[in-house]
Amino acid sequence: MAQPLSMAARSGRDNQRYGPLGERLVAGVVALSSDKTKVLVIQSTRRGGWVLPKGGWETDEGTAQEAACREAWEEAGIVCTVQRDLGKISETRPPAQLTPQAPKASYQFYEVKVDRQEAQWPEMNKRGRQWMSYQQALQALATRPELKEALNRSSIVR
Repeated sequence: MAQPLSMAARSGRDNQRYGPLGERLVAGVVALSSDKTKVLVIQSTRRGGWVLPKGGWETDEGTAQEAACREAWEEAGIVCTVQRDLGKISETRPPAQLTPQAPKASYQFYEVKVDRQEAQWPEMNKRGRQWMSYQQALQALATRPELKEALNRSSIVR
């Protein structure tokens, strides 16, 4: 039997995993509709605009897949199953945009199937969510090349 889902979102970076070059290891999902014509995006809490569900891979999580699915639950309110590994995506921000709060990162994305979309989730009071077509998502993610790359690696209908 599956563990009950926590309504508490993790915060802070005390348990954050880092790569060999000091980069933050981030896991995320490209959640597609069953017909693969839409992708689920969420509102960013820091910059406004839209992003894909993603966040830090923590030391108590055995795999990046586990971290990605936890982030999908906390940020987007979905329970999901990984369908495909979309690979690693390197940081694309110029050094001037890197800060202690937003350090260099290495992204690992997974295409997922949404098993359930819940009405209540841990970050529901901080983030909206919306299903978008490929073209809508490309525009919404325009300032985030690493997220557009993850979308482009998915099997969404273009």
